Amino acid sequence: MIRHIVMWKLKDEAAGATKQKNAEKLKLILEGLRTNIDEIKAVEVGIQINPDDDQAYDVVLICDFETELDFKMYTRNPHHKKAIDFIDQVTDKRRFVDYNVDL
Repeated sequence: MIRHIVMWKLKDEAAGATKQKNAEKLKLILEGLRTNIDEIKAVEVGIQINPDDDQAYDVVLICDFETELDFKMYTRNPHHKKAIDFIDQVTDKRRFVDYNVDL
């Protein structure tokens, strides 16, 4: 299984909304990918509860995929690309890790 973890630091204001509103919208968009992309086996999205720490990121995504091919299919899916369009508007920084999970 492949696990994909991404963290974003959001802009204070972007796309006509505050950081908090954009975090909530991003959570809805990312959770909605599960409905539209069959290759996603599990998805979890969290919003930072300690925003006062400068080192903290604002939103985290954790997704699981059966195979590397499923992960590649996900990255090429139009719904994923649409999510990236919004993400690019509202984020300052992004960190990620993709790794094999031994079951």
